[in-house]
Amino acid sequence: MNLNGKNAIVTGGSIGIGTSLALGLAKAGANVALNYRRHADEANAVVAEIKKMGRKGLAVKADVASFEEAQAMVKKVVEEFGSVDILICNAGINRDAVIWKMSEEQWDQVLGTNLKGYFNYIRAVAPLFREQKHGRIINITSINGLRGKFGQSNYSASKAGIIGLTKTVARELGSSHVTVNAVAPGMIMTDMAKQLEQKWIDAATAETVLGKLGEPEDVANLVVFLASDAAGHITGQVISVDGGQYI
Repeated sequence: MNLNGKNAIVTGGSIGIGTSLALGLAKAGANVALNYRRHADEANAVVAEIKKMGRKGLAVKADVASFEEAQAMVKKVVEEFGSVDILICNAGINRDAVIWKMSEEQWDQVLGTNLKGYFNYIRAVAPLFREQKHGRIINITSINGLRGKFGQSNYSASKAGIIGLTKTVARELGSSHVTVNAVAPGMIMTDMAKQLEQKWIDAATAETVLGKLGEPEDVANLVVFLASDAAGHITGQVISVDGGQYI
């Protein structure tokens, strides 16, 4: 896939799947900006890798849950790169608890980051994309937004909300030649996932039909495709990357 000359934003690009997304876009030719809230060293390390590929890289401290900080980041990226062509909404958190024990704070934190955070960045780029008559928006959701997950009512609700947001914005921006799609990973073997108890890894693996869990690069490969011209007639879709974990 060729993304030469394209400018991308990846939220949550300093760690986990987000790092693979940022590096995958850069490898395909894109300049990449990413935000961070706490992981400054990690964000700067990702930017350094992007620059080694001969691309422009930018790390911006911004809380995705803040409408104003999202607006400011997009403005800064336009100032630095000249434009924005691709938005990857990826930043997310989890605060797990069964519904009868979940606090209001746990609910609000997850919905504020995982769902409102996506709105904030989509809202920030939408006027630009409409004006330039092109753009790619790719939202990272989860199979748990499709099926629900015990102990994750807040997380699953946020990820289901992202699917509804994706389909609606695809309708709203379609006339401006902007595609909007969602990618729904199953369990992916990030550094965080590798720290889980083995019984949880084994349980997730047993759910797959391929008998293995995905790697961050599996998600990045699909995101790069959806960001490219090759995916120009695909919009409003939710594509799972889960080895058949949820069929």
